[in-house]
Amino acid sequence: MVARVAVYYAPEPDDPLHAAATAWLGRDAGTGAALAQPDLPDIAAVTADPRGYGFHATLKPPFRLATGYDAFLDEVRRWAATAAPFALPPLSVQDLKGFLALRETAPCAPLHALADSAVAALDGHRAPPTGDELARRRKAKLSDAHEALLVRWGYPYVMGEWQFHMTLTRRLTPGERDIYRPAAEAHFAGIAAVERKVGAVCVFTQAAPGAPFLIAERIRLGG
Repeated sequence: MVARVAVYYAPEPDDPLHAAATAWLGRDAGTGAALAQPDLPDIAAVTADPRGYGFHATLKPPFRLATGYDAFLDEVRRWAATAAPFALPPLSVQDLKGFLALRETAPCAPLHALADSAVAALDGHRAPPTGDELARRRKAKLSDAHEALLVRWGYPYVMGEWQFHMTLTRRLTPGERDIYRPAAEAHFAGIAAVERKVGAVCVFTQAAPGAPFLIAERIRLGG
């Protein structure tokens, strides 16, 4: 049984970024294994939200399926076959609206095109959001643009409002940021800031509401 699916970018298992990020979050979304985290105050709580989702960058946000899983997976394979691999710019630890994330250090048009096409190409498999899901999103006091995207695509931060980020923490207090930003910069030093190839996307699945997401499939771009 699958409660929700998502399509994410996640580094290859042999990429040092994978090892560094899974240790930072304390869980490997590929295997489900728990990992020892850096010795930082309250790190388990600070990383709880991103740990549940697994280390990733969102392409098609999580949704409930309106179709069967196999039909969805076939669609992902067809879509991925139309996208060419590309180089991802070096990443750096950045503050994004109060939480820390790895983000690109230079514009990357193929990256944004991949996210936009994932949202559109796979949307026929998305079940409409429930009233409770819409209400939860609207608690963030959405702009008119975000509201329009929520109604059309089931999520407010897609298309022109999408921002590449690989989340490392929850929203931090100023005091926590003073601790965690330098710690994250040191943890990912020499690993994040290299150009890497995006040659695949990952289907993540959630078995039940509240369950952690796991990598179910890694699908190569370009067929």
